[in-house]
Amino acid sequence: MAHLKLNGLDLGPVQGVLFDKDGTLSHSEPRLIELADARLAEADRRFRARGASASALQELADLLARTYGRCREGIIPDGTLAVASRHHNLLSTATVFCQMNLSWPQSLVLAQEVFDQVDSRRQALLPDGHQIGLLPDSARLLRELAAAGIICAVISNDSTEGIQNFLQQHQLNDCISGVWSADHHPAKPNPEAVQGLCSQLDLKVGNCALIGDADTDLLMARQAGIGLTLGYVAGWHREPTLTAHEHLISHWNELTTTTDEMSKAS
Repeated sequence: MAHLKLNGLDLGPVQGVLFDKDGTLSHSEPRLIELADARLAEADRRFRARGASASALQELADLLARTYGRCREGIIPDGTLAVASRHHNLLSTATVFCQMNLSWPQSLVLAQEVFDQVDSRRQALLPDGHQIGLLPDSARLLRELAAAGIICAVISNDSTEGIQNFLQQHQLNDCISGVWSADHHPAKPNPEAVQGLCSQLDLKVGNCALIGDADTDLLMARQAGIGLTLGYVAGWHREPTLTAHEHLISHWNELTTTTDEMSKAS
């Protein structure tokens, strides 16, 4: 069985590695900044049309920015936009609208309209071949793991379509054996999501590692009985604060593979 090595330290044998996507494999922050700002602008437009005062509009902007984790420098790594699913972000947006004196039914409808309008406008403006960038050395690592016989999978709160598009854009489909998305039930951070993905791949949870950039991912993995939890901290302008990891990765070139024979020899 192949082993993972971190900065030369043998972390032990693994059968499979489960990767988060946004902020772990993909450089998602620029896209999420644009998404947050587009939703803020559309919400502002809708409330202006309802006759909201200048002070109310400022309150709305402040509440939504804090809710999404949109700060002056970029996106907060453990904010809802970075970590949560689209559905959970929609609910948090509706909750903000409730604080602006709308009813819950009105808030849900308006949040859905805002999200749909932003999605439609962004889709129309995206150029052909638009890509979400890969984080440095992540493709090398995935190919090295796959070549060593380690089964790799993605567990993300993105949609299945979003994950598959990302993998196709970067020609990583041959490295990834399985996907668990927000479309699967239960979705992460339910520990059963980890167990379901491992079962789908015929892997024992205890023989796998999970790598993510949020404590929700790492705690989920530990609760599921994963064998090794690794935190990745280089995917955002500001390092995420992690506490549930066994080891931290600051750059993908720190992680390599080796075989049982080579590990014994060293």
